[in-house]
Amino acid sequence: MNYVYILECNDGTFYTGWTTDLGRRIEEHNSGKGSKYTRGRLPVKLVYYEVFDYKSDALRREYKIKKLSHLEKIKLKKYQKI
Repeated sequence: MNYVYILECNDGTFYTGWTTDLGRRIEEHNSGKGSKYTRGRLPVKLVYYEVFDYKSDALRREYKIKKLSHLEKIKLKKYQKI
């Protein structure tokens, strides 16, 4: 499975990423081994994710989500209760 996810950082910003192992990736982010962006904004919290069969579909969706405004990402967060 391929996951596109949104994390909410400690400072209220959002980080969007892609992975094949969602649990492992969130642990990496929270242990400081994730992206440079999240390292300085710990802890992070999973607020949204989508599942895809194909990596190409997941990467296309990740690209689209990264283009969304902060407000649009908040709407996605409200859409999916985790």
